[in-house]
Amino acid sequence: MNFNGILVGAATFLLIGLFHPIVIKAEYYFSKKCWPVFLVVGLALMAVSLWIADTTASILVSIVGISCLWSIKELFEQEKRVKKGWFPANPKRKRSHSQP
Repeated sequence: MNFNGILVGAATFLLIGLFHPIVIKAEYYFSKKCWPVFLVVGLALMAVSLWIADTTASILVSIVGISCLWSIKELFEQEKRVKKGWFPANPKRKRSHSQP
């Protein structure tokens, strides 16, 4: 029996759940301006995955990298959700002119 597919599927599900609060916290403390960090980490992890001999480990590292890249989009979406009042804004950060 090969459980790799179930392992990868479960890990993907857990990583999506893990990245949701990461994006929320990143936008709260650093604003969407931290997106280059997600870009660099995501691309680096995808590059590293190319050199990992174990297929399952390579897939998992690549999934983390792709989740970082997807988080860039989510950072911009999170900013919109904060403006709508769905999530709290960081009171210590200066508000831009576009915010109420």
